[in-house]
Amino acid sequence: MKLVVDLNADLGEGAGHDDELLEFVTSANIACGFHAGDADTIHRSIEAARDHGVAVGAHPSLFDRENFGRKELPVTPEEVCDAVTYQLGVFSAIAEALGVRPNHVKPHGALYHIAARDERIAGAVAHAITSTDRTLILFAPDGSALARMAEASGLKIAGEVFADRNYLADGTLVPRTRLDALLYDPVEAAARVLRMLREDKVRSVDGVDIDVQAETVCVHGDTPGAVEFARALRAQLKNEGVTIAPPKS
Repeated sequence: MKLVVDLNADLGEGAGHDDELLEFVTSANIACGFHAGDADTIHRSIEAARDHGVAVGAHPSLFDRENFGRKELPVTPEEVCDAVTYQLGVFSAIAEALGVRPNHVKPHGALYHIAARDERIAGAVAHAITSTDRTLILFAPDGSALARMAEASGLKIAGEVFADRNYLADGTLVPRTRLDALLYDPVEAAARVLRMLREDKVRSVDGVDIDVQAETVCVHGDTPGAVEFARALRAQLKNEGVTIAPPKS
């Protein structure tokens, strides 16, 4: 069986090493201004990804720059639909001006996690995408409300897993407030990703195996040592015969 997976990273967030990460990832999720970035950083990020041959996607968020979009806020489906539609519109217009076709959408931070469990919010995200461009691929956790609602809307899903985050027994990520939230060892991460690809399983910090679908693997650009982590992870996956490539709509 030929193993193929995408490596994605969040860019345009001010981490300072986007160009280095673009050497190792195949998809770039670009901040759209609500949690980080602005029109200029969107432009520069799309341009840099294009020049590296990396697929680009929008990384929409709740409007919360103060908390980097990582705090869960009370929002209605209507507010979420408007926020995502707004960000996709800006992102798509800048990409079109640069001659680049967006490939995917990945909600950011709190929006991602709320939509993963709340069908009303997930439906709002899906509606915003289908209203903008239904050929866009949505990055979402396998089996989540976000994946279910997007599939019901006719969107293509790329099942997302995380190389540098640990999992709880219910399939959610270990909260960043905990000391065991992050995984820093790329050797351990590569072994875990390979098991995800071969067995569709990942071991939680509670010792329970979780079902996953690994079509795109996230490496967070703002994690300390992100560039070295991405370099080592990609090298180890390729050494195991894994093809690294972005998903196609």
